[in-house]
Amino acid sequence: MTLSSSTQRGALLILNSGSSSVKLTVFRVEPRGEQIAPLFSGQLTGIGTDAQLSVKAATGERMANESWAERDTGSVPALLPDLLAWVEAHLPADLPLLAAGHRVVHGGADLRHPAMITEHLLGELETLIPLAPLHQPQNLAAIKVLADSRSDLPQVACFDTAFHHTQPRTATTYALPRHLTDAGIRRYGFHGLSYEYIARHLEEHLPQLASGRVVVAHLGNGSSLCALNRGASTDTSMGFSVLEGVPMGTRTGNLDPGILLYLMRKFEMDADALEHLLYHQSGLLGVSGVSNDMRVLLSRDDEASREAVDLFCIRTAKEICSLACSMGGIDALVFTAGIGEHSAEIRARICSHLKWVGIELNKDLNEDNAERISSPASLPVHVIPTNEELMIARHTVDLLTMRNAA
Repeated sequence: MTLSSSTQRGALLILNSGSSSVKLTVFRVEPRGEQIAPLFSGQLTGIGTDAQLSVKAATGERMANESWAERDTGSVPALLPDLLAWVEAHLPADLPLLAAGHRVVHGGADLRHPAMITEHLLGELETLIPLAPLHQPQNLAAIKVLADSRSDLPQVACFDTAFHHTQPRTATTYALPRHLTDAGIRRYGFHGLSYEYIARHLEEHLPQLASGRVVVAHLGNGSSLCALNRGASTDTSMGFSVLEGVPMGTRTGNLDPGILLYLMRKFEMDADALEHLLYHQSGLLGVSGVSNDMRVLLSRDDEASREAVDLFCIRTAKEICSLACSMGGIDALVFTAGIGEHSAEIRARICSHLKWVGIELNKDLNEDNAERISSPASLPVHVIPTNEELMIARHTVDLLTMRNAA
């Protein structure tokens, strides 16, 4: 990516804030040549219990592995000024911090592009909290703290929903009364920054695939799939919330709504109890009764763990076929994210259900985590590591460049 000469040399801080953790990546920005490159990344975890900062340089050298328990007041926002100070203290002297970019889960129906953060935009984003009550408040809290502690620092919001605004109404509409659809109850889709990165990677490195119909499987603790037709999102497995779609680490995936009515009536579960069940007690953890970690489940030989893995694989294969149907066919399959990039066994199990589609893996390439893992006669199947942080950095640079040029 080439930057305008109006973009100065410096560093970008990319943040993904949760309820008890903060992921950070710092990029070097140069005004000429290949300008965006990672400097270091890490996370502050265990906030509220035993806060720990772990950071590694892009070279692999460990920069921090230290307890922050003495600073820990149980609040992510309370620790962010200290984290910002730590970042700036570890930047090279000739690389001032230029801006912060944030992953914001929900942009609603109107916010279709990354945006510079203003008081007005923050107000808009706060109205979307009911659409993402577990994620949106955490994202916004980080933005507000940085604005209070460094009012001179530009901040950019990148929305996980924005990439999916190219979808047709048939992909975004639920079969509900129209006044509810008009009130915002629709399918939004998530993991958009990941899918946007994959779409750009295909365009730059595999243009023959980018021009076709590609299903991307973003498989991790949170999992979803997306149909890319000529690089644009035309359908996705997640909908109104991050619960819809395939089973995940602790989330249900698709669920008959009648079950919720039954739980409310039979077990007198209220909204809070249902939320905890659906987001934190279900998925791989709920089925196995053991763990939400796919690696743990694959290492076990008990029936419940095997069933959890089998359920994940068959539901993912079914979703691939569903998205192929949305596009009128499939020309390639891409695996990405934690499980998708690293678990050869899960990829093999999913693809074993797709032989009739024309998908067959090369066993050796798959086990080597090669970039292309399919056999010569198969539809192309690729493993492409995603990089949401780089996507946020690119958007942040673009907006800084436009602002400086204005």
